[in-house]
Amino acid sequence: MSDSTGRAGHIRIGVDTGGTFTDIVAVDTKAGTIATTKTPSTPSNPADGFLTGVHKILEQIGAQPSEIESISHGTTVATNQLLEGKIGELGFITTEGYEFVLEIARQSVPDGYGNSYFWVKPDRIVPADKVKTVGGRLNFKGEEVRPFDEASAREAVRFFKDKGITTLGVCLLHAYANSSHEQRMLEIIREEMPDAVVSLSSEVLREYREYERTMTTLVDAAVKPKVGAYVAGIAERLAELDPERVIPFSIMRSNGGVLSADEVTGQPITTVLSGPAAGALGAAVIAQKAGFDSVVTNDGGGTSSDVTVIQNGQPTLTTEGSVGEYPSKIPMIDVVTVGAGGGSIAWLGPEGTLKVGPKSAGADPGPICYEKGGTEPTITDAHLTLGRIPPHLLGGEIPLNVQAATDGVQQLADKLGLTLEQCATGILEISAWNQANALRQVTVKRGLDVRDFPMVTFGGSGSLLACRLMDILNLPAVLVPPTPGNVSAYGLLTVDVRNDYVQTQVAKHESLDLDRLRATIDELREKAKAALEREGFPPAAQRYEVTADLRYFGQAFEVRVECPEGEITQEWADEVADRFHAAHHALYSYDFKGNDEQKVEWVNLRVTGVGPIARPEIKQIERGTGAEGALIETRQVNYEDQWHETKIYDRAKLGAGDVIEGPAVVQEFGSTVPIHPRFVVDVDANGNLIIKRKDA
Repeated sequence: MSDSTGRAGHIRIGVDTGGTFTDIVAVDTKAGTIATTKTPSTPSNPADGFLTGVHKILEQIGAQPSEIESISHGTTVATNQLLEGKIGELGFITTEGYEFVLEIARQSVPDGYGNSYFWVKPDRIVPADKVKTVGGRLNFKGEEVRPFDEASAREAVRFFKDKGITTLGVCLLHAYANSSHEQRMLEIIREEMPDAVVSLSSEVLREYREYERTMTTLVDAAVKPKVGAYVAGIAERLAELDPERVIPFSIMRSNGGVLSADEVTGQPITTVLSGPAAGALGAAVIAQKAGFDSVVTNDGGGTSSDVTVIQNGQPTLTTEGSVGEYPSKIPMIDVVTVGAGGGSIAWLGPEGTLKVGPKSAGADPGPICYEKGGTEPTITDAHLTLGRIPPHLLGGEIPLNVQAATDGVQQLADKLGLTLEQCATGILEISAWNQANALRQVTVKRGLDVRDFPMVTFGGSGSLLACRLMDILNLPAVLVPPTPGNVSAYGLLTVDVRNDYVQTQVAKHESLDLDRLRATIDELREKAKAALEREGFPPAAQRYEVTADLRYFGQAFEVRVECPEGEITQEWADEVADRFHAAHHALYSYDFKGNDEQKVEWVNLRVTGVGPIARPEIKQIERGTGAEGALIETRQVNYEDQWHETKIYDRAKLGAGDVIEGPAVVQEFGSTVPIHPRFVVDVDANGNLIIKRKDA
């Protein structure tokens, strides 16, 4: 890949901005070497931490900005805005008679109908007094029933202009089937309010279900200004870094692909959960190289832990996701997030019981042991109190005050009537069960047996409770990659460019119009092709994935299946239906294959355009001569409410084939791995720590 001046760099950089730390990975494509580092995040202006990290990694490897080939970035800007509910002033334009689509929403209640009495419907993303309607009507086939009413459209736009509301979401009925009314609405908005920020449902999500399409469109509009400003700010800083050229800069997307920053500003909702997506993909690559095609992953950061499942080397995708209170139908890697990060605060509930999270101390003020103003004990403080992590982070860059942490945990222990050790262990036990429940959500609730899956742990805090999670879930093994805190940043360098396109086209299988189906897939493929060409991929490098959402007639939701390659014929369609029967059986333990009374119905067609990116090679490490050569010291560490004289090892000095028996602690620059009694660690050829039970 070359920059806009035609010069080719040779250093690819991945930057993953988390709530507490920003992780950076650099790959030298000439030398084949990989370098990693971390720097504290800067929540007030994430771009500062981003640029600090880029400067730090360049200094570490002795490189100049002119040698950068590209930078890939995983950002939480959109995610944090939604989680914090900072939506801002937003206007909504919809079809006449449908102004209360947000108020009606869906009849389902979180946590089941037993929660109906207690549940309070959250505030709508746009209040009813900021919703305006326009005349005109399309049917579900996209045919015009009533012409678009331009007078009411101008009246709606002028209403928002008078109110000073310049961010608008437009979702007209059945616009997924015909975008002409929405396109005319956009033209009128541009005439009346040239500077307005606008999202059209026909561009964000061409898929039926009015409430979900409306919400997805409004969320896209809500995050557009902030994401646009953030990306523009980084672009300006990168221009200062190397004034002679434009450094290629791309953003991680929720679907497991990357997209150039310029393209992302037009569809910012696709960056939601981009950080967890990068981590899952990086973990999948590392696990496959180690011989594990199917694993669960646990990405533990300073604020939260993100878990997902990898099957046959690929993370599971969903279009039923949500961020905070806001459902989103865009394709995203199926990640479950739980407030159980290193900075999660331990507190006393109103009923007098111990609680952990979801509130986090984050990077500022951080845990008590940071001595930056934190006053409430956190998971990190509990680990430090029990001796499971060293009295410093990042190789000594961040000193930790053991006494301050101990005092904070002791104060909480006194309120609970527990010993210091019992309280600290209790904090970690609650955190472990929170993570275990999240892992069950991505496996057991989806028809998978969690006991069949080894776990890959990464992130700064992801490996701290690995042994306990093995016990709780009866996992066969845990894999801890080298520099686990940087797996998400590494994942940014392993992912392809991906563009998703969808079109709702409801039809029964027995009366499927193959010509119409073929034309729709060709249209979606052309859109994907155009997007890949804008990203600089020649036709020979482009790859396409075709999927379809099917259901049994009368069902409310669909099952997505991969479509076979080749010409679209009746045999092709029958193969898709057979795959649907099999997928339905795998999910729900039954199917209606061969039952003519239960008709199969096609609902959505999807095409994903893929532009392959070269992945960094995972190199093998040298053969070890025994773990004793990596021994740093011995110290007292508390496991299972008992103090043990424990050996502390330097991971950088371990070689392939070395074996460590618990109790032990393995330390490295950005992470620590406590090894409980009854567990043993093998170092594999790629430098991964493989944790198993001694009796396994």
